[in-house]
Amino acid sequence: MKKQFLEAGQIVNTHGIRGEVRIQPWCDSADFLLDIDKFYLDGKAVKFTGKRVHKTMLIAKPEGVDNANDAALLKGKVLYFDRDDAQLEAGLVFIDDLIGLEAVNVETGEVFGKVTNVLKLPASDVYVIKGEGEYMIPAVDEFLKKTDLNENKIYFKLIEGMI
Repeated sequence: MKKQFLEAGQIVNTHGIRGEVRIQPWCDSADFLLDIDKFYLDGKAVKFTGKRVHKTMLIAKPEGVDNANDAALLKGKVLYFDRDDAQLEAGLVFIDDLIGLEAVNVETGEVFGKVTNVLKLPASDVYVIKGEGEYMIPAVDEFLKKTDLNENKIYFKLIEGMI
């Protein structure tokens, strides 16, 4: 079952003296978070104003937080967003939706494990699959053939020695 609220990132520090915070995004890019109007912090909706990207971080000011001391109290907190508030490009899925999918050999139909993690590496993402062993499969067209969220399955073409 898909989670309605997904992790956006973590407040890692304050920024300046006017109540802004630095948010480490847990997504492909901090730019993705610019289009989200409402975040959730400790189960409560919070609006952030003046959002901007600085290097790899999102800098934003939570409404009602007007100084660095109040902003410092938020350090370490995880922000969430409602999946209905996010727009994904065609063909993209949230990593949270991949975790738990059954990994299937597209040629034999054999289930060889479940996706337990997705590593974000420079060359490509890598799916961590746990079954009888732990397997790491690059998310490239040569191996990744189909993702079916309705069936809760992800299909891979495997080569000898891969698993």
